[in-house]
Amino acid sequence: RQTSKEALLEFWTQAERKTGVKINYKERVEDITRSGDGFIVKTNRGTYPTRSVLLAIGRRGTPRKLGVPGEEMSKVVYRLIDPEQYKGQHVLVVGGGDSALEAAASIAETDSGGGVVLSYRGAEFDRAKARNRDRVQAAAKTGRLQVMMKSNVKKVEAESVSIEHEGEMKQVRNDAIIVSAGGVLPSEFLKRVGISVETKYGTV
Repeated sequence: RQTSKEALLEFWTQAERKTGVKINYKERVEDITRSGDGFIVKTNRGTYPTRSVLLAIGRRGTPRKLGVPGEEMSKVVYRLIDPEQYKGQHVLVVGGGDSALEAAASIAETDSGGGVVLSYRGAEFDRAKARNRDRVQAAAKTGRLQVMMKSNVKKVEAESVSIEHEGEMKQVRNDAIIVSAGGVLPSEFLKRVGISVETKYGTV
C-alpha cells in the first residue's frame, strides 16, 4: 500500500499530539560519549545526560550536495515542503530517485506557469518507481516539465543556473533549486560513537 508524504506527515503529527512526546526540532546530535553507567549526548544546542540512547537516523544521512559555486544561495534547498510555494517560479530539481521525480512532478502538476526542469546525470530513471516515472512522463508531455538526462549542474547564479547537458553548456533561467540527490551515510559519526559499521555489496 502506497502512502503519500502528506498522509504520513499528518500521521506523525497526530502521534506527536496524542503521546505528548517532546521533539527538539532543528537540533543536531554531534557526539555521544560514555559517562559511568550512561551517556552524554552533545548537540548543537547543549548536552543531555541519559541512561540509554536509541539511534533511529536511517541510512540517508545528511543531504548530498552538488559541490558547485553558488550552492550556498538561499534558493537552494534539499527537500520539497510544499509544491504550491513554487507557483509561477522557474524551478530546477536535481536527482533521479523517487524523491526527485515526486518533487518535479508535484510542482509541474500545480501548473506553476514558470517552468520546471528535472536534471539527472544518468541515462534513465532506473532507481525510481514506475508510478513516479509515469508522472514525470505525463508532465513532460504537457510541456510543464523539461527533463534533462545525462546532465550536471555546474554553477548556480541569482537568476540562472549553468547545466552541462550531453556535452553542451546551457544557461537556464532559475528562481529555485531542489536537490534530491540522496544522502551521505553517517558512517564516520557511527564509528566515532563506537558503533562498528560493516559494508556489503555497497550497502550498510
